[in-house]
Amino acid sequence: MSWIDRVRNSLPFTTKRDTPDNLWVKCPSCKEMLFTKEYEDNLSVCPRCEHHGRIGADARFAQLLDAGFEILPSPKVKEDPLKFRDSKKYPDRLKAARLANPHPDALTNALGKIGGHKAVLGVQDFAFMGGSMGMAVGAAFVAGVDRALKEKCAYVICTAAGGARMQEGILSLMQMPKTTVAVSRLNRAGLPYIVVLTDPTTGGVTASYAMLGDVQIAEPGCLIGFAGQRVIQDTIREKLPEGFQRAEYLLEHGMIDMVVHRRDLKARLATVLDYLGAAKAA
Repeated sequence: MSWIDRVRNSLPFTTKRDTPDNLWVKCPSCKEMLFTKEYEDNLSVCPRCEHHGRIGADARFAQLLDAGFEILPSPKVKEDPLKFRDSKKYPDRLKAARLANPHPDALTNALGKIGGHKAVLGVQDFAFMGGSMGMAVGAAFVAGVDRALKEKCAYVICTAAGGARMQEGILSLMQMPKTTVAVSRLNRAGLPYIVVLTDPTTGGVTASYAMLGDVQIAEPGCLIGFAGQRVIQDTIREKLPEGFQRAEYLLEHGMIDMVVHRRDLKARLATVLDYLGAAKAA
C-alpha cells in the first residue's frame, strides 16, 4: 500500500453523496440547465425562454381536467396484422413502448370537466412510438367520439404525432378517413370538436383529425405540418421562410385560430366550451 493510500484511509473523509440523475433537466431550446422540480412546477415550460416541453397523457389530464376525471379504457385491436419486422419485431417494439409508458398505446381518453364543462379529452403521447397513428390510435379516437356522443358533450383532442405507424402500412393510413368520419358524426350531432395542437403534430394526423376542429388551438412554438421541411425544400427548390411550420407562422397565415400559453390553456378551453355550448344550443 502506498503512503498516499495509507494517509487517505486514515483520514475521516466523508463518502461522496449520491446525486439523483433526474435532479436537472436541460432545456432543448435555450440549453439552460433547470431544476427538474422548478421545470415541472412551471408545467414543463422553460422559465427562461418559454419553450414548451413535451409532456405525457397523465400530466396533460392533470393540467386540463378538473379533479375527479375518469381514464377511459383503451379499445382492443388486432396487433401486428402485417407480421411486420425491421431490425425488431413489431410486437417487441410495442412491448418496449408499453414498459416505458403508463398507457397501452399512443392515444388515451378521459372523461371529466374542463372548468366545469363536461368533455371527453383525448391525449396523444409522443413518448409512445412518436405518437404514431395506428389502428389502436384510430380505435381510441372513435371510442372518444362515441363517448362524447353518449354524454352529449365536447370532444377535445391534444395531438402529438410523427405521422402514421409504418409497421401497420396501409392499415395505418386507413385511420385517416376513419377518424374524419367520426368527426363528421360529432358535427351532425351539434357537439363541439376542439383540437389542441402540441409539439410535434405532423404527417397523417395533420392530414386528418388534427386540422378538422371547430376551433384550432396551438401551444407556442410547436411544430405543425405534413411533410418535413427538408422534403418540402428539396421538392420546390426554394428556401422556406423563418419559422415555417411553427404555430405562430400558421396563426399569421390563417391555418389555426389561436396560440395559447400552457398556463392559460385550461381557462381558454373553458371559455371556448362555454361559447360553443351556448352557440350549439341556440
